[in-house]
Amino acid sequence: MTTAAERSPRTYQVRTYGCQMNVHDSERISGLLEQAGYVRAGEVDDNPDVVVFNTCAVRENADNRLYGNLGHLRPVKDKHPGMQIAVGGCLAQKDRGDIVRKAPWVDVVFGTHNIGSLPVLLERARHNAAAEVEILESLDVFPSTLPTRRESTYAGWVSISVGCNNTCTFCIVPSLRGKEKDRRPGDILSEVRALVDEGVLEVTLLGQNVNSYGVAFGDAGEPNWKRSGGRSAFAELLRACGDIDGLERVRFTSPHPKDFTDDVIAAMAETPNVCPSLHMPLQSGSDDVLKAMRRSYRSERYLGIIEKVRAAMPDAAITTDIIVGFPGETETDFQRTLDVVREARFSSAFTFQYSKRPGTPAATMDGQLPKQVVQERYERLIACVEEITWAENKRLVGKAVEVLVAVGEGRKDERTGRMSGRARDGRLVHFATGAAGANGRPGDAGSLAGSIRPGDIVHTRVTYAAPHHLNADGEPLSHRRTRAGDAAEAGRSPRTPGVLLGLPTVGAPAAAPAPTTGCAAH
Repeated sequence: MTTAAERSPRTYQVRTYGCQMNVHDSERISGLLEQAGYVRAGEVDDNPDVVVFNTCAVRENADNRLYGNLGHLRPVKDKHPGMQIAVGGCLAQKDRGDIVRKAPWVDVVFGTHNIGSLPVLLERARHNAAAEVEILESLDVFPSTLPTRRESTYAGWVSISVGCNNTCTFCIVPSLRGKEKDRRPGDILSEVRALVDEGVLEVTLLGQNVNSYGVAFGDAGEPNWKRSGGRSAFAELLRACGDIDGLERVRFTSPHPKDFTDDVIAAMAETPNVCPSLHMPLQSGSDDVLKAMRRSYRSERYLGIIEKVRAAMPDAAITTDIIVGFPGETETDFQRTLDVVREARFSSAFTFQYSKRPGTPAATMDGQLPKQVVQERYERLIACVEEITWAENKRLVGKAVEVLVAVGEGRKDERTGRMSGRARDGRLVHFATGAAGANGRPGDAGSLAGSIRPGDIVHTRVTYAAPHHLNADGEPLSHRRTRAGDAAEAGRSPRTPGVLLGLPTVGAPAAAPAPTTGCAAH
């Protein structure tokens, strides 16, 4: 008889689609599963015991992508009895029981409001040999109270709010993530400090609309965070992050132009560790389209914010989101978007073709545009954006930049002999680790070659600019080893334990007996 000690722990794999919110939610899913005794599957493991899909519902093809992936996984599951498939995230919140109806081999469906229930639902589905579908209509516990397995040793996501109170006609997010719920500033700052104590150098504050943060605090016992000294709670939060020793970089995403106030700009400019970068969605440069989108600001207001940001931080890099082909968009409307792009001088832009989402007001609007019209405008927008981003990047050639060395940013690094990371303004930099060779290619003769780790800080000089990145092919000017680099070298990832607030927990799940042959099949 096989003893418990001879059994192998069950393995898991999380597949993530969508925005930074989903990426951070997947860190929590991993933390929950590991707390419950699961072990992350190796990168080459095609047969984990549990596969979790953390889904997105923003794009039109999100449904097809999910069901296509589920279809590919069905024969794998058929060959591996005991394997479980779970589907969570925004698409699960939207489709609910339809997922099990369309893909009856799925074991668990959970929504955006009850991530913490996943281990219990998996165990219940195994015990009952039946699918478990649990979708809540409102937040169970704030997600950041859950245990988290961080993916990076040097940078961390920190949620300051969940949900959204806006009513943009193209967006399905508020109906899936609910009304905005803000987290207490003390809890946020405690999590930031815990990450810094683990060696993290950079945090990104996350929210659907970060600069509306704290609007309800005045009625909930937080008098010091309600427009203290004429400053908003979000500005206060940025300043408080500036007081945390060891925290070198602070970013945030995403603000809404309608709520963007001068005190936030002042806090950005006056807090040394807040990075000179701003991601602020435009969506359209046409006032008529913005009105139809129910965006509640106009292009003049948007450009005014950018002007103020650049007056306070002349070197700030500003990025944005733009939608092409919204219902009723005319050629004149589109030209106005191009005008705003040229005036704003974005360093980067995430561009999207309008995607009809059932349940949103825009899905039933008149003036839905033909695909070929949207595609042609999209291509013109891409060309316009790249012309500007290339010109903006060329201005940095010859300048010194501080780079936080990263993992996975440079797909060609191994072939080119470079490493990659992000400058303080968020730009991607590929840099040489040694002196350049005679042919101008990065070399390995420098004294720093081989000693730079992910999480370390490098100062280098830009030698070349492309539309989406910078190259620095001379030997780095300096290299600072960091605690984050130490953690990366040791293979450690930060973990924040969280507080389960009364959620039921389960121990290590029962595992299949260890294989008696030389092959491990999961």
